[in-house]
Amino acid sequence: MTDVLKNIIYTGRTRTTGGRDGHGKSTDGELVVGLSRPGSGRPGSNPEQLLGVGWSACFIGALHRAGQSLSIRLPEDVAVAADISLGNTADGGFALAAKLSVELPGLATEDKARLVEAAHQLCPYSKATRGNIEVTFDIP
Repeated sequence: MTDVLKNIIYTGRTRTTGGRDGHGKSTDGELVVGLSRPGSGRPGSNPEQLLGVGWSACFIGALHRAGQSLSIRLPEDVAVAADISLGNTADGGFALAAKLSVELPGLATEDKARLVEAAHQLCPYSKATRGNIEVTFDIP
């Protein structure tokens, strides 16, 4: 991992037990989450929800950085909604797909498109998934 990174800015450390029916927590104690399988009706989150929240938060940061480089001021109420889908593949395995809905109220359509494209190039989550899962954008 560190062969690729020029400089490590932060490392988040977590430990999970029990898989999709378990518990996860960060070593600093700031994150404690019960896990449950999607559709189980039991309390707890699931990996798809956690990926969606993490990716959305990171993508908003990338939008701010892109806005600075493109001289486009982001609206204060910027938001990103993530749909992370888990599905079966033809070979009997599993795969993910993602749709990010990027809300940039008050901006021109062209500026929205430029910001989203630039942020998608900057965001580490986008880089990690690029070429590995289907990613689509909705930019209302």
